[in-house]
Amino acid sequence: MDELQKPDRRILTDISPRAWEHPADRAALNALRKLPGFDLALRKVFGLFGERQLRLAFQANAVRVSERQYADLHEQLLRVCRTLDVDRPPELYVSQTPVVNAGALGMNEPFIVLNSSILEVLAPDEIETIIGHEVGHIVSGHVLYRTLLVLLLRLSLFRYPIAGLVARPVLYALLEWYRKSELSSDRAGLLAVQDPDASMRGLMHLAGGARGRTLDLDAFLEQSEAYRSDGGLMDSVYKVLNILGATHPFAVVRVAELREWIDTGAYERILSGDYPHRDAADERAYREDLAEAMTGYRESARDFMDQVDAAVDKVRSRFMDAWRGEPPTDGG
Repeated sequence: MDELQKPDRRILTDISPRAWEHPADRAALNALRKLPGFDLALRKVFGLFGERQLRLAFQANAVRVSERQYADLHEQLLRVCRTLDVDRPPELYVSQTPVVNAGALGMNEPFIVLNSSILEVLAPDEIETIIGHEVGHIVSGHVLYRTLLVLLLRLSLFRYPIAGLVARPVLYALLEWYRKSELSSDRAGLLAVQDPDASMRGLMHLAGGARGRTLDLDAFLEQSEAYRSDGGLMDSVYKVLNILGATHPFAVVRVAELREWIDTGAYERILSGDYPHRDAADERAYREDLAEAMTGYRESARDFMDQVDAAVDKVRSRFMDAWRGEPPTDGG
């Protein structure tokens, strides 16, 4: 057995990223890639900034992980790539920053950056799930689009705010895909480590920090269930409004989504060897993926608009009651 491989970890030979991708994430990317010249146009835009420039910035102001630098992280990266059957491990850097986060950047040769604060807050197995998460982004082909979205957000919000106002609907749509891609890669991180508790603890610590403190995963799971359970009508609207403009889903939502995926049996089926392989990854028609995702989007949009309409009616009713001096007709 490979000395890097833990004895209880299954190697997912020739696994296709379809195994872990959220259907809405997968279909959105497929739709973009079907547009003639779309990738070429994105690459030209990316060329204005330069992959080389990004890489040089981290080579100059971060530490590249290797057998001699952060050897433990280097071993974890190799183990993750071995588990997910990735032939060429991406470059991995550690950058000094207090924000507990990580990311994958680049285009032709994507690389991973771990913020140094992750090493202070997360346990080793939790860090490995984060590495697996970022490798998942790379294998799924997310990195080009994610990098460009980040550049677009910075340009539209800070350098060209008027253009940002015009592009806001497009940005919101891209951000919705971005958040779905996070759910996909959470699954990849779980498959890389094959320890659900470690994956969920990592998300809990990303949410709460916990430097030198002990957090209770069961309590966080209860918090997640409380957030996801049906609240008042206005709560449903507030949840949607709160996430607009955010790049990541809330940690409580990510934990709930991961648990739901596990509960469907998909995770165990993959570990048992029942998963799509790369040589068969393109056999399923693209239109089937798109139809599956569009159904989900359509239902979500319909539910949300129903919630907004009902919320508007409720606010109108409260306003009229207040105008007439009557007490509220409900306690929502």
